[in-house]
Amino acid sequence: MSTDLELWSRAAEGSGEAFGALFDRYARDVYNHCFRRTADWSAAEDLTSVVFLEAWRRRGEVRIHRESALPWLLGVANNVLRNRHRSLRRHRAALERLPARAYEPDPAEDVAGRLDGERRMRAILALVDRLPPADREVLALCVWSELTYEEAAVALGVPVGTVRSRLSRARSRLKDLLEKEPRPRPGHGWSERLSALRKKGEEL
Repeated sequence: MSTDLELWSRAAEGSGEAFGALFDRYARDVYNHCFRRTADWSAAEDLTSVVFLEAWRRRGEVRIHRESALPWLLGVANNVLRNRHRSLRRHRAALERLPARAYEPDPAEDVAGRLDGERRMRAILALVDRLPPADREVLALCVWSELTYEEAAVALGVPVGTVRSRLSRARSRLKDLLEKEPRPRPGHGWSERLSALRKKGEEL
């Protein structure tokens, strides 16, 4: 199996097959990252396409210096997410010309499951979105996408020490928010949500 460095080098020379291999390798990771930041399956699909379109356009100017291309791809995803509406509008025509390789979720996922996933993710984001943008980004990369400090530093373009301090701050702030979260009333479906949120806070 070719390494990311080998695939990226070939893609930079114009190999669509090599770039497709990188897409197959990391599309789900990018897709999940976008979904966790938007709680919208459809938006995550569009944003994933935009991320890889940007990666294809910049393949000749960017060099992957580490073993994995994922940190850089998630860095592109963060930029796209920050400018979500502008990015989608600017790339709409280009997206329509993309080959049929665009990411599609598992067909086994039914509509009910997708809607339930969105509902749960919105509940989590309602709390996480109360954190500053920098804290949200490092939390998404290190906790949800499970990048190392070094990989997150590549994605964010900041020193490793900054990643560590931001994550520590995010954990502390999220813990405070969880403790201040009002106790839900029985019978309104909030018990399961809050339980999931508190569990997520413990995992941090």
